[in-house]
Amino acid sequence: PVIISTGMSNLNEVEQSLFELQKGGAKDITVLHCTTNYPCPYHDVNLKAMLTLKNKFNLPIGYSDHTRGIVVPVAAVSLGATVIEKHFTLDRTMLGPDHLASMNPSELREMVTAIRNTEEAMGSGDKKATDDEQEISKVITKRIVARTQIKKGDKITEDMVTVKRSARGKSAREWNSVIGSIALKNYNYDDGIE
Repeated sequence: PVIISTGMSNLNEVEQSLFELQKGGAKDITVLHCTTNYPCPYHDVNLKAMLTLKNKFNLPIGYSDHTRGIVVPVAAVSLGATVIEKHFTLDRTMLGPDHLASMNPSELREMVTAIRNTEEAMGSGDKKATDDEQEISKVITKRIVARTQIKKGDKITEDMVTVKRSARGKSAREWNSVIGSIALKNYNYDDGIE
């Protein structure tokens, strides 16, 4: 596997580098977006360039980070980064440009935890109610309930019903089908309209 960081490069230079790697037999390549600055200010990060690399080269992407903190690497993961490079140090006061923009071991642990939580939170992409939401919806979904006593055979009017959180009754989405219908049974205050 080859990981190529693209700091200080434009798109054409990245393309040339990838061409040479592939010509030399590299097949498993991940391209990391990078801004080479220690530390890199947020306004120079340009995380969307990572997406440009993915769209242009159709290869796995990642991010080589020189910002302070964990926000940018976590954001990169939410945009599809499969690799994060992050410097760490035991002492930020040591000589050299990397130490100031590096994490200590506990910060690195915090970043990894945040990334794993982000990966889990990304989910499948299917838009559907979770099992927990389906259970909760039984109690908090707005349903049509009696605002007053309704007798079997009464024509249901808007002043007789309201919408509330309830475990019983038709969904509020069925409001128009309930108004003007005939009550099939007696309803007391707050009974769900079936």
